[in-house]
Amino acid sequence: MHAKDRGKYRLKANYKQLLNNNRIFYTERLIIRPYTIKDVDDVFEYANDDETVKYLTWTTHKTKDQTIRVINQFYLNNPCLYAIELKSNNKCIGTIDFRIDEQNDKASFGYVLNREYWNKGYMSETLRELMKFYFEVIVLNRLESTHYVGNGASGKVMQKCNMKYEGRGIQEVKIKGVFFDVEHYAIVKDAWKY
Repeated sequence: MHAKDRGKYRLKANYKQLLNNNRIFYTERLIIRPYTIKDVDDVFEYANDDETVKYLTWTTHKTKDQTIRVINQFYLNNPCLYAIELKSNNKCIGTIDFRIDEQNDKASFGYVLNREYWNKGYMSETLRELMKFYFEVIVLNRLESTHYVGNGASGKVMQKCNMKYEGRGIQEVKIKGVFFDVEHYAIVKDAWKY
């Protein structure tokens, strides 16, 4: 086994430890961190907004109790799911989550942002910082994501982070009773620049 291959196998055994040891990231305007139950009001604010969740697989939250359940069940113990906090007001304005495919040294990701903070570069700033982590520390080879046709702003985030368009799946998913075409983007480590 070559030395570079030993490093890959060591990573697979220790990636959870690496994730747990690297939980908070700082950018110029943001803190990317684990969720706490104190985020419930901020999460409910965007999870309760039909326009914000229009292209997501889940429906709007109707009550704060629903948001509390989601945070407790899915957000608190997921080392690959991050709250995006605005430094200027300590407000959680969105989330980004990564799903690692260990066998193929890659991850897919998705994100949502409170619409009051759209078009300000926050999601691109978040994604760039986490791409650096997943390529340099977790040592993945590929990051990929999709967005539904109609949600071009999400595609612009990926393009700003130098992801390459890989194609369109025609009526690939059915979300909330509607079939959507899906745009696919990816970037490999060799093409990535911070």
